[in-house]
Amino acid sequence: MQQVKKSPSSAVASTRFVAVGSLLGLILLGLAWEFYLAPLRPGGSWLALKVLPLCIPLAGLLKNRMYTYRWVSLMVWLYFTEGVVRAYSDKAPGNLLALIEVLLCLSLFAACALHVRLRLRTSVSRNS
Repeated sequence: MQQVKKSPSSAVASTRFVAVGSLLGLILLGLAWEFYLAPLRPGGSWLALKVLPLCIPLAGLLKNRMYTYRWVSLMVWLYFTEGVVRAYSDKAPGNLLALIEVLLCLSLFAACALHVRLRLRTSVSRNS
C-alpha cells in the first residue's frame, strides 16, 4: 500500500485551516460560554471580554504572517491554563466547556507549531 504524502504547500494550508478554525472556535466558545451556556452571573458576565485578545491575531493568521503564528502559539497557553483550572473547579456544564477550551487550545498550539516548522523547512530547502 502506497502512502500519500502531502506537498509542503498543502500541509501548510491544512495547518493554517486548523489554526484559524481553532482560534474562531475559541472566540465563539468564550462568547457563548460567558453569555449563554454557563455565565458566572445570570444574563452574562464581563468575563466575555477575555475573547478580545483572541480577535487580534485573527487577521495575522488569515494573512499568513509567520510572526503571528509564533506568538499565538505562546499566548494560547493562557487560555489553556484557564481551561484546566475551570475544568477542575467549575460545575457542569462549565467544566465540560472548559475541557472543550483545552482541546481547542491544544489543536491551535499544534497547528501553529507545525505551521511554523513546515514553513521554515520549505524556506531552508529553497535556499539550499
